[in-house]
Amino acid sequence: MAVMAQDMASGYVYHDQNRNQVRDKGEPGLKGIRVSNQKEVVVTDAKGRWELPCDDDSTFFVVKPSGWATPFTDDKLPLFHYTHKPKGSPESKFPGVEPTGPLPKSIDFALYRQTEPDQFKAVFFGDPQPRNQTEIDYIAHDVIEELVGTDAKFGVTLGDILFDDLSLFDSMNATVALVGIPWYNVIGNHDLNFEANEDALSDETYERVYGPNYYSFDYGKVHFVVVDDVNWRGRKLKYVGEIGEDQLAFIQNDLKHVPDDQLVVFMMHIPLSGVGDRQKLYRLIENRPYTLSISGHTHWQAHQFLGKEDGWRGKEPHHHIVNVTVSGSWWKGAKDETGIPHAMMRDGAPNGYSMITFDGHKATFDYKVARKPASYQMNIHAPEMVKQEGDEAAVVYVNVFSGSSRSTVEMKIGEDGKWMALEKVLEEDPYYVTMRNLEIKAYPEEKPINAPIQSDHLWKGILPKTAPRGTHLIHVRTTDMYGRVFMDQRVIRLK
Repeated sequence: MAVMAQDMASGYVYHDQNRNQVRDKGEPGLKGIRVSNQKEVVVTDAKGRWELPCDDDSTFFVVKPSGWATPFTDDKLPLFHYTHKPKGSPESKFPGVEPTGPLPKSIDFALYRQTEPDQFKAVFFGDPQPRNQTEIDYIAHDVIEELVGTDAKFGVTLGDILFDDLSLFDSMNATVALVGIPWYNVIGNHDLNFEANEDALSDETYERVYGPNYYSFDYGKVHFVVVDDVNWRGRKLKYVGEIGEDQLAFIQNDLKHVPDDQLVVFMMHIPLSGVGDRQKLYRLIENRPYTLSISGHTHWQAHQFLGKEDGWRGKEPHHHIVNVTVSGSWWKGAKDETGIPHAMMRDGAPNGYSMITFDGHKATFDYKVARKPASYQMNIHAPEMVKQEGDEAAVVYVNVFSGSSRSTVEMKIGEDGKWMALEKVLEEDPYYVTMRNLEIKAYPEEKPINAPIQSDHLWKGILPKTAPRGTHLIHVRTTDMYGRVFMDQRVIRLK
């Protein structure tokens, strides 16, 4: 795509005291606020003024500082940006940005004061990915209704907001808005204009609805960076995981204004392990003591601790979360009494979302299964009845949905049994395998849920032959990476 000669854009960041999104007389400019054109990052002067280079396809945005809020649309989408496309987006199946005309004399960004606690929660959706209104309705009943009234301060969708049909953005946004909190979005590989022949034109509809495909903001003591790591190569070549030089330049310039002792959270669609130029990102962040990243895309859950084997040179491994997905196994599986597919993911973890509690440098991850109590954190798979006589060992599997290499899992039989450590294994979840086979047999005309994969959070143990005969409870406890203990139990008969 040809780039026109650069001009200079300028404007003000101001305190919108009456919240009408117009700079009225007497409303002061704000000093020291970051503004970006998605590459350079500048800071406003004493009068709140900023100036940045501009071409005929530029997006400018204010980096929301801690203690301030931007305006929001009726659908709770942040209004923090201005897109300059004098001729608008190219024609496509799903409309992009309308022609914006000449560059405004002043591009002004409104901010409001708000109280932001040091400790706060945020909701993270991986891949809601509805392909039609029916699946948006699944989302509404499966996760949105239970989130209404949440004490989380904002939410984030980690890409694949939709499943290719971009005409559904408005309906999806209106549904998510019912949660009642500001909602940020990351672009995914199913949120693109597929007829585009280059990456720069693949996000035109996304830009019209959400604004810049990458940006940053502060909340409390945390700096959040939204990353676009989906590089569209055209319909024949499709996409690869890549950040790109311009975005890496933005991240480098952005982080110059972020103190080293501040937690930085990177939010992306494709996990870092699938991003070709991740080493360049590592070089920018690995000397920082407090970083975290989170993605979606894969439709399985994992806590990855990236170290030397992946080229990370930081003092401590980098924690990357592959987030649970709202759509689970792409809304497949037998439907329950409400008509919603169970959508269990192929690693044996249920569909749902995560809630992360931020507290200074700390970030505590909680897996929330859709329409289940928060205490539901594992699934125990064991035989219904076991004959104690004979040589065949009875195996118990425990799928700890948010388990990791830093978790421990133990079990005991009955109240007086002795706790035994279970072994973390890399296997297919037998519960998922059994359920899938039963569904294929019961519903041969239906498309089955996806084939199982090895689960990253599965533990295995052998029932002791010394356990007394009778009907007992298998007690399981797991201790997570934060030192928290979760319990569950299952009935078993021993003969």
